[in-house]
Amino acid sequence: MLHELTFPSSNGRDQVTGWIYVPATEPEGIVQLVHGFGEHSRRYFHMIVALMDAGYIVAADDHVGHGATAIANDTWGDWGDAGPHTMMEDEKLFKDQVCEKYPNLPYFMFGHSMGSMIARDFSAKYGDELTGAIYCGTPSIFKNTHEVRAKLDQVVDAGDAHDSDPAFVNELMGWMFARCPEGATLGNEWICHDPYVQKDHAEDPFDAFTHPTHNISLRDFIDMMLCIENEEWATKVPQDLPILLIAGDQDPVGNFGEGVYQVANWLIDTGHEDVITKLYSGYRHEIHNYDDIKFDAEETIINWLDLQN
Repeated sequence: MLHELTFPSSNGRDQVTGWIYVPATEPEGIVQLVHGFGEHSRRYFHMIVALMDAGYIVAADDHVGHGATAIANDTWGDWGDAGPHTMMEDEKLFKDQVCEKYPNLPYFMFGHSMGSMIARDFSAKYGDELTGAIYCGTPSIFKNTHEVRAKLDQVVDAGDAHDSDPAFVNELMGWMFARCPEGATLGNEWICHDPYVQKDHAEDPFDAFTHPTHNISLRDFIDMMLCIENEEWATKVPQDLPILLIAGDQDPVGNFGEGVYQVANWLIDTGHEDVITKLYSGYRHEIHNYDDIKFDAEETIINWLDLQN
């Protein structure tokens, strides 16, 4: 069964589009899937089907400025003016609707990349509403954030909040191609070695990655990272919340594995005991889209979910 729904964004302007995928079996629980920067939730359809086959309801929406939500509101790359917690608060609004339809089930949140930042922000504020959280491809301390943010402050203060300058994105993310021997022809090579995944990502009409992000939205993206990049964030996450961190060790977002372990250490050093980390050696950002390991990644996630039930 598939539900499609819309709900008002916390930005006070947009209507967010989301879907609830329901297996034809007694549900084991619910997984809220939170997608990353510039993409959309249907890029996870293989994982969604695997989770459904394992008996889990999957709830997934497209963020403001992204995918079907951007198309419906004509707001590509524009997240509104409500600040860096907009998408996190939207996930809370979405969760409330999902739980109204399907109450009293174990509830998990899976976030990838920017989605993991949102899931981590959610865990700090609403973690007591979760049975467990999975942070996939998550960062610790991202390069260039303070320098680029200072420049964005200047253009926003000058009245150019809703203009777009790709130079800021290049300065923030250009270093991420350093370990890509094939270069940056499509501009997304850091996500995956597989040229077919790169091509699919680049040509996807629902993919906002190639749409310019508004200056103020890019600043909000940076602020998402700044609010979760230290032990102070970890102290706000409930200590009894089970957490799985999963990534590729050649993922620049996670500083090639080092950043993922740093996040795990922040959690463990602040009293969290149920923290598991798994890195896939030799793989880049989208471990769930590599043809040779996506089944293993899904099995790892499902086995971990089952252990929490």
